[in-house]
Order: sequence, then C-alpha cells, then structure tokens
Amino acid sequence: MAVVKADGYGHGAAPVAREAVAAGAAVLGVATPGEAVQLRDAGIAAPVVAWLWVPGEDLRPALAAGVQLTVSSTQQLAALLDQAGAAAGGGPVPVHVKVDTGLGRGGVAPAALPELLAAVTAARLAGRVEVVGLMSHLANGEVPEDPSVADQLAVWDRARRAVRAAGLAPRWEHLANTGATLVHPATVGTLVRCGIGLYGLDPVPPGGGERQHPVALRPAMTLRAAVALVKRVPAGHGVSYGWTYRTTRETTLALVPLGYADGIPRAASNRAQVWLAGRRRTVAGQVAMDQFVVDCGDDPVAAGDEVLLFGPGDRGEPTASEWAVACGTIDYEIVTRVGPRVPRRHVSGSDRGAHRTEQGGRW
Repeated sequence: MAVVKADGYGHGAAPVAREAVAAGAAVLGVATPGEAVQLRDAGIAAPVVAWLWVPGEDLRPALAAGVQLTVSSTQQLAALLDQAGAAAGGGPVPVHVKVDTGLGRGGVAPAALPELLAAVTAARLAGRVEVVGLMSHLANGEVPEDPSVADQLAVWDRARRAVRAAGLAPRWEHLANTGATLVHPATVGTLVRCGIGLYGLDPVPPGGGERQHPVALRPAMTLRAAVALVKRVPAGHGVSYGWTYRTTRETTLALVPLGYADGIPRAASNRAQVWLAGRRRTVAGQVAMDQFVVDCGDDPVAAGDEVLLFGPGDRGEPTASEWAVACGTIDYEIVTRVGPRVPRRHVSGSDRGAHRTEQGGRW
C-alpha cells in the first residue's frame, strides 16, 4: 500500500499515486474519505483505503466511488450500513477491520473485538459488507529490537485468529509501516503500508553511524525559493520581529519570500540553515508569515538568486531531516506542512536533478 494521505505527505497526492501504482503498488492509502474521493476525481482507479472518519459524516461520495473504509466499532459499522445501500450500488461494501494492538489511537480494543466481529459477520451474511482487510498500526515500528513490537505482534496474531474463527478471510492483512517493513520482517503480512519511505525519508534512526537496514532512500522533495530583495545594513541593525537577531557588522541581508503560511516553522528562526550563493547560511531572526531573512555578510548575492531550503543534499543544501532537528520535530512534519501556495513541480526520469526557474518570485 502506497500511503498518499496529507496530499502525498506534501508532495502531491495524485502525482505520487500515479507513480506508485505504475511502480507496482496494489493499494493506495489515505486518512480521510474526502482524500480518497479526490484521488477518484483525479482519474485514479486503483483500490483506495481510508481509515479516519467520524460516524456522522457523509460517506456516500466515498461509497459511490468504491472506496474501502475501515471500521473500528459497532457504531462505525452501523453508520456505514445506514449510508451504504444505493451509494454502493446495492452490493456488499468492502471494509477493513481495524484493531488497536497497543498504539492507543484508532482501532477496536481487543476486548471489544468479538462484538464487532459478530456484527460484521451478520452484515456479511446479509450481503451488506465484504471484509477485505484487517489492519493495525505499530507504536515503534521504526525502532530496531524494540520490545513493544513483539507485544503488539502477539495481540495482532490473536486478532487474526479471532477473525478466522468468525469465518472471515480478509485478502489483505497489514500491520507494518515503512519502518517495520525495513527492520521488523515478522510484522510483514500480505500487505505493507509504506508512507514516509516512499518520499525518500528514512524513519529508522541511525545505529552505529549506519542505517540498520540495506535500503538507500533518497529524499524526493527539494524546496526552493528565489531571493526577493538584498540590502546593505550597518552593524547593530535588528532583523525581523522582536529583533532576536542583530547584525554584528555591516552586512548584506537577503529576503526569502517563504514564511510560516507556506509551512516554514517559526521554530526555524535563528536555527535552520539554507543553501545560498555557494554555502549554508542560518535563518537570521524570526520567520514571519510570508518571509524570512538570511545574513550573507559580504558575499555577492542578488535578487533572483536561488535559495535551497532543503533537498537531497547533493549541492551541500540541508535535508528535511536536518531542518527537523533544527526545529525540534520530525521530517514528516517538515514536508507535509509545505503550504498550498507553494507551487509543486513534479519531475521524473531525465528531469531529476534539473534546476529550472519558474516564472515569478517563487520557484
């Protein structure tokens, strides 16, 4: 399963989904039914699973589009059946039963699983649902040798046996996320849900200086901007709100037209680095809604020059993982929060690595 929720982790859900299906993904995964319908509207016909929805929301567009929904309670099952009928063409609705094996978020608690399975079985015998999947989620799947994985796997195995004892035979059993797929082979069922790894970001922490798996992942996203303005200022000049940065000598300031409305964390203020004019430079002062500033010293910098906020690191630029460390977060958040007013340009094949200017002030 290629997970393309949150607009493909900020990369563009439909383009990523098309590439994933072309590369062999059997299923697509999203969080919400609305995200699934957007994929259908984009002409994507592959199986799509959505696992986060509220019993009171309108499921009819998703059901009419053949989206596979998860059920985690008898209340959810009843809400789905209330809307199924005509929206699904009168046939059985494909569902995935989600079990909470220890993460403590979505999924039916093990003690309530028998009640849910009884209700699902009754609905199946009535021709109203088809159980095509069983799923759960790990709390520490990206951590090699973490004991909680074995604990959750034991709960998962009991749930699988209970499902079979109820006469259900789901085609897809999926527990492993990207991290577990890489470092916990025992968690791999008939389907794995790969999310962050599809985008070239490695969730597995380094061990002994090396990743504890043999897969080389390369970040897919490069975030660029163009310098909007340069100016010389004297020593002691304040920069941005609150003057949390002051120049120590006469220097050149470069204005970068991206801010927290575009997904640049305010936590990057005075901490994160960018690549500009041949070297790394630290954000100077507070990140504002639409812009931030870089102190370039006496180096030659001009309006229109390329600024690389993060990328694969080929040219010396920081990576999203480095931005995450600077901001006290994870690289998932860095890439998914890039806002809609930042243009996406998707490249493939011989276009990869090309650096082409877009029209206007943003790249």
